[in-house]
Amino acid sequence: MSNNVVSERKEKFIIHGIVNFCLVCIVVLTMLFCGVLGGENDVMAVNKTYNGVIYAGDENSGKVALMINVYWGTEYLDSMLETLNKYDAKCTFFVGKTWVKDHENVLQKIYDCGHEIANHGSNHKEHANLSYEANISEIDDCTKIVKQTVGVDMNLFAPPGGSYSQATVKAAESLGYKTILWTHDTIDWRDQDVSLIISRATSEMVAGDLILMHPTSATAEALESILKIMQTKGLKPDIVSNVIK
Repeated sequence: MSNNVVSERKEKFIIHGIVNFCLVCIVVLTMLFCGVLGGENDVMAVNKTYNGVIYAGDENSGKVALMINVYWGTEYLDSMLETLNKYDAKCTFFVGKTWVKDHENVLQKIYDCGHEIANHGSNHKEHANLSYEANISEIDDCTKIVKQTVGVDMNLFAPPGGSYSQATVKAAESLGYKTILWTHDTIDWRDQDVSLIISRATSEMVAGDLILMHPTSATAEALESILKIMQTKGLKPDIVSNVIK
């Protein structure tokens, strides 16, 4: 066999190998893009995350989640529940252990209204300053009292004040929780201004947004307007779990 023939066959073999390799790469990239490979890639494509914390959900869901963090403001919850019921709106209440301990009947009412119950720690501590073990204790103590009160197995955790570390995220994960922050913060605990709360909640609102609020007099007054604006934008209020799918 001549050297030219051997050289020609080697060249064809190399070209054939390169073509096959390129085809395999194209198939794999297509599968990744389409989500065929599943697993965490699907979650990451849907939710906006940073350091393992979710701060926005599925922008194609057509839904927005209202998150009401509760350690105080019990006197405004009835009004907020009535407004939510008027608009057939469901939301997620992140509750703290010390609040639940003194208001078990109110927590039961929130749950009976069909709202989602989630974990907001036990003593409103800055979780970024806690050890892994202390994070476990703060989260798990709330888990236990809520389970005892309404029988709910929670799986969402919102660190008080948005304070967290990687120890917080790992502790939450070990207890079966996703750690949640927010897209819009109304800062209603500080600024008792109805129009400002409405603006912060709804400005540039899009599907997948997580909107943080608390039970305050101004928030209770602003809530109906927030829900009306959602309607005009064609967005549906829903629980966090349904928005971060």
